[in-house]
Amino acid sequence: MNYSQFITTVSAARRASPIRLLTELMQKSPPSLISLAGGAPNPNVFPFKKATVVIGDGAPVEIGEDLMKRALQYSASAGVPELLSWLKDFQRNLHNPPTANYTPEQGQMAVCVTTGSQEGLCKVFEMLINPGDNILLDAPTYSGTLAALRPLGCNIINIPSDQHGIIPKALKEILSTWSSEDAKSRSHHLPKFLYTIPNGCNPTGNSLTTERKKEIYQLARKYDFLIIEDDPYYFLQFEKPWAPTFLSMDVDGRVIRTDSFSKILSSGLRIGFLTGPKPLIDRVILHIQVSTMHTSTFTQIMISQLLQQWGEKGFLEHIDR
Repeated sequence: MNYSQFITTVSAARRASPIRLLTELMQKSPPSLISLAGGAPNPNVFPFKKATVVIGDGAPVEIGEDLMKRALQYSASAGVPELLSWLKDFQRNLHNPPTANYTPEQGQMAVCVTTGSQEGLCKVFEMLINPGDNILLDAPTYSGTLAALRPLGCNIINIPSDQHGIIPKALKEILSTWSSEDAKSRSHHLPKFLYTIPNGCNPTGNSLTTERKKEIYQLARKYDFLIIEDDPYYFLQFEKPWAPTFLSMDVDGRVIRTDSFSKILSSGLRIGFLTGPKPLIDRVILHIQVSTMHTSTFTQIMISQLLQQWGEKGFLEHIDR
């Protein structure tokens, strides 16, 4: 896919922050090497030395002195390596995205940690939206999304929905305003993306059916727009097996998925993660480098220790509870 057609001028102008690259380089160096280049403080002088967090079943999650030094230090903008690795494996096992084995240029699946999924969403919107761009939105939708979108000056095209989510027929009708030639050349302000909360949509509670997702994905292919799958309630579905996700259908690398730990581990720890085509996730990481720099290392280490202790099986058992 040609991702450059979706990216804003601001996003295209982003370059790697040298000081962030130095930080990541230093983390791969032996501990005996002291570099003054990245401005990393000496963690030995921090007052926090170690921590034990007791989880629901009484088992302790330990953060010993060495790990605590890492938890209190600057870390990579994409996320701490062990958490990123766990999340990538988890997404592969859970959704089996076709893009998992693509090359980066083809839209290989990539993951980055964000300070809650809201940060990820905001950065995705700022990466994609120029003033005057058309975007598709299932209506009504989450007020936080609207608050993030409105200042960006895009034209919001509302897609009608019913108790089963977006109505593909209504979406098709709206898209038929553009010709197939427009779709090939992405001219006449063809919509850049469709934003949807596919499970337990806030505020309606609607969930998209698998059949409708397939129809919507085919329309995305025909009219060449991206799909932003904002799925904070994915793990809260009562019915098993959970419905297939847009990510699991994504043969083109056109889905950006947001996940959140807010509803299932903690809303205050502010941990979410973005999954999508590497060329787009990389743009978001460049933005993180110069804004939050990275999500709290301590928070990431705490969740990473818990997930490694539980494993995928233990995590999914927690979800069931």
